[in-house]
Amino acid sequence: MRPEDLVRHHTIYACVMGSRAFGLATGDSDTDRRGVFLAPTPLFWRFEKPPTHCEGPGEEQFSWELERFCELALRGNPNILECLHSPLVEHVDDTGRELLSLRDAFLSRRAYDTFTRYALGQRKKLDADVRTTGAPRWKHAMHLLRLLTSARDLLRTGELRIDVGDGREPLLAVKRGEVSWAEVEARMAGLAAQAEEALAGSPLPPEPDHARVADYLFRVRRASALATV
Repeated sequence: MRPEDLVRHHTIYACVMGSRAFGLATGDSDTDRRGVFLAPTPLFWRFEKPPTHCEGPGEEQFSWELERFCELALRGNPNILECLHSPLVEHVDDTGRELLSLRDAFLSRRAYDTFTRYALGQRKKLDADVRTTGAPRWKHAMHLLRLLTSARDLLRTGELRIDVGDGREPLLAVKRGEVSWAEVEARMAGLAAQAEEALAGSPLPPEPDHARVADYLFRVRRASALATV
């Protein structure tokens, strides 16, 4: 079975991500679609295993096989965790609804390390732009501020909310280059410090609930195998 067909016929969850999900869309924003597909269990009994992910078949569309998606979510991957919390769900079946019910099982204090590490990588790219051209890519600076805010609030509240709400206009001002780089740097440093401060008293558990997720994946795989017997 082609990867594209797995996405077409076996998607359990699909959503819109990027600026539209973050509440930062403007007239020229793309529509980034992300999803999770469940490869039928018998495909794993072959020498050639099903793919762990697939680009397409639509433009700006990317999907993960369920097991790979869960692995990344348990590691606290920011992109994966945010995908689970998109307010713009385009498709979900019963298996997908159970996946969404496990959102809290994936959240833990590990998010501090993974979000911080991801933010550091993005910051290095911005600094390289400043050294090369004298200015950062303002859109990327905006999204880094959004990510740092999201990480801080997650550690403070134990909930991951990706829509920026009232933060929309201040962030769009950064995207338009209306805020100095020095001010943006100060905001980044402040958010990073606040996230570190929130870590010690965070309501999040130290580790994600591996057992709950493993039980879910086992039951889904078993049901898929029995359905084809």
